[in-house]
Amino acid sequence: MFKKILSGIVLLIASSFPAAASDLGPAVGSKIPHNLEVMDQKGQQQSFSSLTGENGTVLVFFRSAKWCPYCQRQLINIEKSAAEEIRKRGFNVVGVSYDSVKVLDKFTKKRGISYPLLSDDGSAIIKSFGVLNEKYKPGDRVYGIPHPIILITDNSGTIKAKLFEEGYKNRPETEVILSELDKL
Repeated sequence: MFKKILSGIVLLIASSFPAAASDLGPAVGSKIPHNLEVMDQKGQQQSFSSLTGENGTVLVFFRSAKWCPYCQRQLINIEKSAAEEIRKRGFNVVGVSYDSVKVLDKFTKKRGISYPLLSDDGSAIIKSFGVLNEKYKPGDRVYGIPHPIILITDNSGTIKAKLFEEGYKNRPETEVILSELDKL
């Protein structure tokens, strides 16, 4: 009886933590489940075909450019130390969050972000990719945020790699992104 109670407690505790990267999102080798047909921070309609680079795309799912300092730092670090190197490797960087076009536009202008940030109002992309943070329920002010994760695709939309750190405060370093691109 004690073992059943203990295993139930362990399962409950384990289920309150984010899934491992291998469990989040589409499997490596599968096609992206959404064509990314939404507006970017400039109010321009985008799609995977308009966003992908010659070799593919680095999709950065982030919680919010408005209120998440860890996301803000990640987006700025990618701009300062990796965006140009990513482009040189034939990939484009694309950020995805539930933020409005207005919020994303304000952030990119203030911080000099050169790559597209997609406004996934209603979190359709986030949900279809299986990265919705289910800790927050409808009606919560942050409902719709993703677990922070980076998915690297080829130019046909096949997932080639996933980069993920445990906890929302930690993000893959830009050197890790570039190293993963060099392996492809």
